[in-house]
Amino acid sequence: MSLFHPLKQCPIVYFTLALSLPGFLSAHSYAAEVPGSANTQFITTAELYIEDDGIPWGLAWLPEGDMLITFRSGKLKRVKKDNLQSTQVSGLPKIAYGGQGGLLDIIAHPNYASNGWLYFSYVKENSDGNKSTAIMRAKLNGNSLIEQEDIYVAQAYASKGVHFGSRLAFDDKGYLYFSIGDRGQRDLNPQDISRDAGKVYRIHDDGRIPVDNPFVSETTAKSAIYSYGHRNPQGMAKHPTTGVIWSHEHGPRGGDEVNLIAKGKNYGWPIISYGVNYSGTTFTELTEKSGMEQPLWYWDPSIAPSGMTFVTSDKYPDWQGNLLVGSLKFGQVVMLILKGDKVEKAQVIKDDLTRVRNIKQGPDGYIYLALDGQGIYRLIPK
Repeated sequence: MSLFHPLKQCPIVYFTLALSLPGFLSAHSYAAEVPGSANTQFITTAELYIEDDGIPWGLAWLPEGDMLITFRSGKLKRVKKDNLQSTQVSGLPKIAYGGQGGLLDIIAHPNYASNGWLYFSYVKENSDGNKSTAIMRAKLNGNSLIEQEDIYVAQAYASKGVHFGSRLAFDDKGYLYFSIGDRGQRDLNPQDISRDAGKVYRIHDDGRIPVDNPFVSETTAKSAIYSYGHRNPQGMAKHPTTGVIWSHEHGPRGGDEVNLIAKGKNYGWPIISYGVNYSGTTFTELTEKSGMEQPLWYWDPSIAPSGMTFVTSDKYPDWQGNLLVGSLKFGQVVMLILKGDKVEKAQVIKDDLTRVRNIKQGPDGYIYLALDGQGIYRLIPK
């Protein structure tokens, strides 16, 4: 299916700035990008792998190669590697579905083969009908979940159905990171470490709080917080070489960001931003401020990024070491070309898709795309 937008044939424009910021590299890239058509240097075919008319959110693989897919409507499907037959998995908790909320991300424990733990982010409703983001772990017994337990429930209950986040990633030490959006309360949550939402969190795999988390000694702080000042992160991945957690988040109108997640850092939302209100009015005059991190990269206009994966596969030798990001708004796959921890430029490598909800490199080396209303595709290099 082709997704038309009036800017499809416009050129891509880049500009780069360099400045020095404590804790990061001395050179940082910023981008003002007008989406364009895919560069013929990176031609691929998007091959339908699993057809489904729902909204897929998370992708994970079991050791034997079966794929697990979460759907925002509250379904979890297991797809057999050998025949691609899908079965719905039972045993999920009660999931509040509506707006941007529902069943969100999924990830297998790095030691899944020995401990069997799966991790989910989902939207939980309280007795008042308000909603928040929760993190659950469970084990798979056949096609049923067992031993379900919530290991973090954000105390950010609100009636709004927006900005739940949420993505999951493990680092090399086995810590679990997860993102929770600001819940549409930008002036209340992101800058206040005594409140959940608008944060990236770090916990042990059983929900315990690491003793070296940045705010554990502050009595009023949420001790699981690892970084703050985020809007709505919907991409998170561990760098395959450095082990650092990378994330991207939605800006408002402009100002989608790519960030390195660093301990205790403030990423500025909504005090600094490269975006404006959806109406076009401004909410801040600041794009930088002392004590607040600058993004490695930002998009203006917004591409509505969702999902991200680093390419290590031999199937795409020209892409190795770079970062792929999906675009909900333009139905594209964008490759961020990296040099160390610096983004040198962005390149559209696949377009004419529907909304790209997630993007993952599978254990077979192929890149898999989760497309709203379409299902799962994989990119076949030509």
